[in-house]
Amino acid sequence: MYKKSPAFLAFFWLAFLASFTGTAQEKLLTMEDAFLNPSLSPANLRQLTWVPGTNDYSYVSNTNDQLLRGSVKDAPRAVVTLIDLSAALEKAGGNKATGVNGLEWLNSSELLVNQRGSLYRYNVQNKAAQPFYKLDAAAENVDFAPNKQRVAYTKAQNLFISQPGAENKQITQETNPAIVNGQAAHRSEFGITKGTFWSPSGNSLAYSRMDQSMVTDYPLVDVSTVPATLNNIKYPMAGGKSHHVTIGVYNVASGKTIFLKTGEPAEQYLTNLTWSPDERSIYLAVVNRAQNHMWLNQYDAATGAFVKTLFEEKNNKWIEPERGLYFVPGKPDQFVWFSERDGFDHLYLYNTNGQLIRQLTKGEWIVKNLVGFDKNGREAYFTSTAESPLERHLYAVELSTGRIGRLTQGSGVHNISFSPTGQYFIDNYSSPATPRTIRILDTDAGKVARTLLTAPNPLQDYKLGETTLFPIKAEDGTDLFCRMITPPNFDEKKKYSVVVYVYGGPHAQMITNSWLGGSNLWMQLMAQKGYIVFTLDNRGSADRGRAFEQAIFRQAGVAEVSDQMKGVEHLKSLPYVDVNRLGVHGWSYGGFMTTSLMLKEPGVFKVGVAGGPVIDWRLYEVMYTERYMDTPQENPQGYEQANLLNHVKNLKGKLLMIHGTVDDVVVWQHSQAFLKKAVDEGVLLDYFVYPGHPHNVGGKDRVHLYKKVTEYLDEHLK
Repeated sequence: MYKKSPAFLAFFWLAFLASFTGTAQEKLLTMEDAFLNPSLSPANLRQLTWVPGTNDYSYVSNTNDQLLRGSVKDAPRAVVTLIDLSAALEKAGGNKATGVNGLEWLNSSELLVNQRGSLYRYNVQNKAAQPFYKLDAAAENVDFAPNKQRVAYTKAQNLFISQPGAENKQITQETNPAIVNGQAAHRSEFGITKGTFWSPSGNSLAYSRMDQSMVTDYPLVDVSTVPATLNNIKYPMAGGKSHHVTIGVYNVASGKTIFLKTGEPAEQYLTNLTWSPDERSIYLAVVNRAQNHMWLNQYDAATGAFVKTLFEEKNNKWIEPERGLYFVPGKPDQFVWFSERDGFDHLYLYNTNGQLIRQLTKGEWIVKNLVGFDKNGREAYFTSTAESPLERHLYAVELSTGRIGRLTQGSGVHNISFSPTGQYFIDNYSSPATPRTIRILDTDAGKVARTLLTAPNPLQDYKLGETTLFPIKAEDGTDLFCRMITPPNFDEKKKYSVVVYVYGGPHAQMITNSWLGGSNLWMQLMAQKGYIVFTLDNRGSADRGRAFEQAIFRQAGVAEVSDQMKGVEHLKSLPYVDVNRLGVHGWSYGGFMTTSLMLKEPGVFKVGVAGGPVIDWRLYEVMYTERYMDTPQENPQGYEQANLLNHVKNLKGKLLMIHGTVDDVVVWQHSQAFLKKAVDEGVLLDYFVYPGHPHNVGGKDRVHLYKKVTEYLDEHLK
C-alpha cells in the first residue's frame, strides 16, 4: 500500500519554478500568442492512439501529412502518406484527401476514412481503398458502433443509422421538434455526453428520447439577419417544468424498438446507461429530481421490463453519479462502481445481484478515472489524487484483495491510456518543470519501454515570472490551494497591482501540479505587464471530496466568497502587494464570483471584469441549479441571498460586465437584468456584448475579448 512520504510533503509546499534564466529570454507575449499561437503550447503527438488488438501505437506526424505507426520494439514509420491515401480514394471513387487527420482504425490493418459522410476502408498494407457506406451529409451526433460496421446519427429531431447495404435508415419518425431522439439528455449533466449507446456487438442501439414539449420556450435573437431572426430554444429554469426522458432500444435485425419501463415520476434523471457484456440487460442509474436519491436499476434489453434494483444511494444534499458500470473482463457477473458514499469518490466491486464484494479504494483522496483492467480481470487500473489533490498518478488495485500499488513516478500530472492487451500504457506527463513527456511503460514491470516525446520548453525565449503553488487555510481549517505568478524581474521592495482570476464553481479545478501550474498564457502575459496574478480554488470546486464540494449547498456564493477573501487576506499580508490596486476577473461561475466579490465585499477590489455571469439562480437550468440550491420554492432564502440584483447598490469601484448575445448556457437575461437594476438604483457600470456569440467567446474573437479585459484592467489598476 502506497503512503505519502514526509520528503514529498516537504517538497510539495515549496515554490515550483516556472521561470527560466538566460540572456536570450527577453521576448514578451502578445495577445495573439496567448490564444492563437499553437507553437507556444508544449509539443504533442496528434491523434496518438493504440492500434486495435495490438501493442502498436499510431499518431499523425507534426512535420508532414503522414500517419506513423510504431511499437515498443520498433521506431515509428510512415504507414499512410497523403499521396498514397489520395490515389487510393480517387481510384475508389472518392475525392482527393486533404490530410491524414481524422483517420480511425477499423482493425489492425484497415483505417476508416470519412469524406463528408462517404466512408471508405483503407488498407495500410496494400494501400488500397474501397467504399464502405454513407451517411447523410447533414448528420449530427455521429456515433459509430464499437466495430465501426454501423453508425448512428441524428438529423433534426430524429435518429438514423447507416451500414453497408442499408444506408440512412430512419429509426424514429418524430414530427414534433420539441421531442428529440438520440441527443444528449438532461443538458449534459451527470457525465452525459451523448444520446446513443451501442451494444458491445453493435447489434442493438439504446437511445434517449427527450420530450421537451412541457418546457418553456426561451428566445435567442440572431442579429446577423435583416430583420433579426427569433430562435426559440427549450430552457428549463430552476423550479420550473423539466423535460421527460425515456430510453428506446432498437434491434437492428428486427427493425423494432422497445422502451425501457423506467416508470414514474416522469421528471427523473436516467443516467450512466451501461449494456451488460451479454447484451441481455441495460443498467441505469435513476436519480430523482431532488438529486438526493439514486437507484441502480437493471432492465431487460429485449422487453424493456424492469428486472431489479441492485442498490440505492442517498445523501441529504445531493447524489451525482457520473459514470456507468465497468464490467470485469472474464467475469460478466462482476463490475466496478464509482461512489462518493464515504465522502470521497472511490471504487467498489459488486456482483450483478447487487451484493457488495468489497470496497477497493479508500482514503481522503479521490479516484479520478478507471482507465482499464488487466486481460485476466485480476487488477483494475485507476488514476487518483492519493499523492496530492494537485497530482494525478496511476495505480493498480487487486480485485481479490484490494491491495494497491503505484505505477507512475515523477511529481506532476499523468494522463494514461492502456493498450488493448493491457500489457503497456501510454503516460502523457507534465509538471511545472516538464512541458510534456510521453512514454510507453510496461504494466507489470513499471519500466519505461519507449519514450515517444520529450517536449522542449516552448517558452524558453520568453521572459516569464515565477509561478508558485501553495496552500492557505479556510476559516474551517481546510487547505485551499493557491497559485501566484509574479512579474519578471520581481522586486520585493516594490508594490504591485494584483489580478485575481476566479472560477470557484463545481466540476473545475484551476490549480494543478502541471505545466505552468495549470495557468494559461494570458495570465503569464499579465505578469509580464507587471501584475501579480493570483488564483485560489475555493470550497465548492472539484476533486477535493464531498464535504469540500458540498460547502456551497443551498447558499451559492457564501463559502466561495469567504474562501476568496482568505486569499485576499494572504495577499494583503505580503509587503509587495498594493492593497489599493486589486482586480478580479472570471467567466460563467467565475462571472458570478467576480460580481459577488465586487458587491458583497465592496471596496476590496478596485476593478472587476465579469464575463457571462450568473446573476439570479432562478434563471439558470434545472439540473445544475437544483443540485446545489434545491428549488426556489424549497430554498427561497438561499436564492434571495445569492441573487446579485439585491446587492447592486453596494457596488464600489469599476465593474465591466460582458455577455454573448446568444448565450444558451447563462442566458443574456442575467446581465441585462443586472443592467436594468443598476439603472434603477442609479449605479454606474460598464458593459460589452459579443453579438452572435454563445457562452464562450472563441476563435479570433477571443483575442478581442482579452484585449478588452486587459485594457480595462490596465485603465483602472495601473
